[in-house]
Amino acid sequence: MDKNGSSYGESSSDDVEAPLLLPAARGGTMAKGDRRRPASAAAAAWVRALLAHKYPAIAAGPAACAAVCAAVDLGDGHGEARNMLGVLAWVFLWWVTGAVPLAVASMAPLFLFPALGISSSDDVARAYMGDVISLVLGSFILALAVDHHRIHRRLALNVLSLFCGDPVRPSLLLLGVTGTTALVSMWIHNTACTVMMMPVATGILQRFPRGDIDDGGGQEVRRFSKAVVLGVVYASAIGGMATLTGTGVNIILVGMWSSYFPEQRPITFSSWMSFGLPMAIILFLALWLTLCLMSNGFCREDGLGCGLVVLWMTRNITDNIPGWGVLFHNKVGDGTVTIMMATLLFIIPSGKREGEKLMDWNKCKKIQWNIILLLGAGFAIADGFKTSGLTDILSNGLRFLKGAPTLVIVPVACVFSGIMTEFTSDDSTTTLVLPLFAELAKSIEVHPALLMVSGAIGAQLSYLLPTGSPSNVVGFSTGYITIKDLVATGLPLKIVAIAALTVLLPTLGSTIFGMDIKS
Repeated sequence: MDKNGSSYGESSSDDVEAPLLLPAARGGTMAKGDRRRPASAAAAAWVRALLAHKYPAIAAGPAACAAVCAAVDLGDGHGEARNMLGVLAWVFLWWVTGAVPLAVASMAPLFLFPALGISSSDDVARAYMGDVISLVLGSFILALAVDHHRIHRRLALNVLSLFCGDPVRPSLLLLGVTGTTALVSMWIHNTACTVMMMPVATGILQRFPRGDIDDGGGQEVRRFSKAVVLGVVYASAIGGMATLTGTGVNIILVGMWSSYFPEQRPITFSSWMSFGLPMAIILFLALWLTLCLMSNGFCREDGLGCGLVVLWMTRNITDNIPGWGVLFHNKVGDGTVTIMMATLLFIIPSGKREGEKLMDWNKCKKIQWNIILLLGAGFAIADGFKTSGLTDILSNGLRFLKGAPTLVIVPVACVFSGIMTEFTSDDSTTTLVLPLFAELAKSIEVHPALLMVSGAIGAQLSYLLPTGSPSNVVGFSTGYITIKDLVATGLPLKIVAIAALTVLLPTLGSTIFGMDIKS
């Protein structure tokens, strides 16, 4: 992906046009030794044209969808679930191969869902403009304002002064950036943390000389840039895992736990932190080591940023301590707050020039609308899982866990949730998976924490695709990383997380959550 937000290898209006029709031969004569060359040359030209226009990759999407719909049999009455698998194969291949622009691939559910009977056109369209989409859109506007007023550079200078020596030690600088991000993410939402810290990270990177892209120095800076951006993305997710307030997943877990199992020991802030903090520390160390290997004044706009963070943190505090959202009957969301604060940027004067506001719409032309559509596609797919019945089929496939040992139940539940979260948001995955795991725990007669905590942790391991979480979207939109970079860095972290959970939940978790492992 380049710095303008276009994926490497992605089709665009700037692509080199390859002719689909060969030009007529000039003259009509040829040398005696070239009489057999026109046929082979024409064939080679056709192949080059097909590859240049990426038609094989384009055809792979519908071909995979057709193959799934024709060959997969999920039983009577599950045609919509089968079609949903086909759509997933189509969209996933287009995302990974870059067959069409990212925005175009992300809009595919808008016509595939109605055409294959998964959901109506109105229902799928609503998924593209929910509260989280508003949150990301407003965050993009705020990030542009931060960049315009160079707030991130001031904070970047502070981080540089603390963690940069002479000469610069990349491992120490990575520790400073990722450690600060993880610490902040423990107390505010992951997305808010990423939006706050990503401009800091890119501000630091802008101070490094880019050099010639082909020389060794340029390649080294590029690798380090990827490591810094990935560090912010993953550190925000890891830090949020440590506390209940760090991510919506943990809050959803607590709510469903108290609803489904009121007789069990309640999950409190302190009890979750006792379990989540060790998990976060293990993952943070794994992240830092992975990235090290990869890399070998207060003004109006400051006040708006800080005010937004305060509003995010205090909208809904706990079940016993309501936030300011209760004044509006809890009908406002994080997206409501973000759009409101973004709107103020176009109203409040900058104080620099007469008639100038903190932001103007011309600067917003840089908004990555393809990323907005990408996230909308993720929510549409989440709805498709539920409405098509595919989620029920997947949960029924887990009933083999009855009587299985703990060392099997925990990783299987975590992997199941961890796979789903790559295609949906963390909160959506948690909302879909935890009720299934709650019922499954009753049917296979195991302690619910084994499945529900595993499902909640797995839902936070959205490390491989941009659609997994808004934090991934923020990092992806910087232009420093590609989907390949996310997979290469996120897969080892995901494996470490599953292994750590498999060890910690039956041991430390048995004391914290009051589990009887023999059950």
